[in-house]
Amino acid sequence: MSLSRRNFIKGVIAGGAVASSAAYLFRGTGSLLGQSSAPGSVDRLLTLTVNGQTRRVDVLKQETLAMTLRYKLGLTGTKLGCDRAECGACTVLIDDVPHYSCSVLTHTVRGRRIVTIEGLEAPGGVLHPVQQAVVDEQGFQCAFCLPGFVMAAVGYLKTNPTPTRDELAHGISGNLCRCQDYDKILTALMRGAEYMRRTT
Repeated sequence: MSLSRRNFIKGVIAGGAVASSAAYLFRGTGSLLGQSSAPGSVDRLLTLTVNGQTRRVDVLKQETLAMTLRYKLGLTGTKLGCDRAECGACTVLIDDVPHYSCSVLTHTVRGRRIVTIEGLEAPGGVLHPVQQAVVDEQGFQCAFCLPGFVMAAVGYLKTNPTPTRDELAHGISGNLCRCQDYDKILTALMRGAEYMRRTT
């Protein structure tokens, strides 16, 4: 059986997580096994609330939320585009506010509610109104940027459920589309706003 690059990387990351978790669990139990956390240090084994579920995960102190979501929690709907807070492909909601997850350190979001594109779907497989509108309008070409746009729109529509087209364009202006299909994207997201109003 051939091993894909993706599966190889996942295996390396999983192996590192297991080893580091074991080191974390056994530290402080004896002088040979390690020491307790120094004052001001960052704990590595964290509890996060992601898509309504409590998840326990081992993270490095410099690890970004995007990396944790994709490579440790398997939530690959969060895309990594520029990895420098410019394109918006990694947008997630943190306490209902859109954030670039590539520029948020994972340890800073303990105790906060994180929602990814996977978490928008209702029980039973019912799509979120904005997701359904994107399907209905076929609003994207390659769709790499789709999760970021959807999350940005959902966050914005929580603050302004009846936007004009210009207001919505401004509300999602932190997201970029490599295909430059902004007119179709806006049409789809405006339909999403309409669908959201029908469900409230």
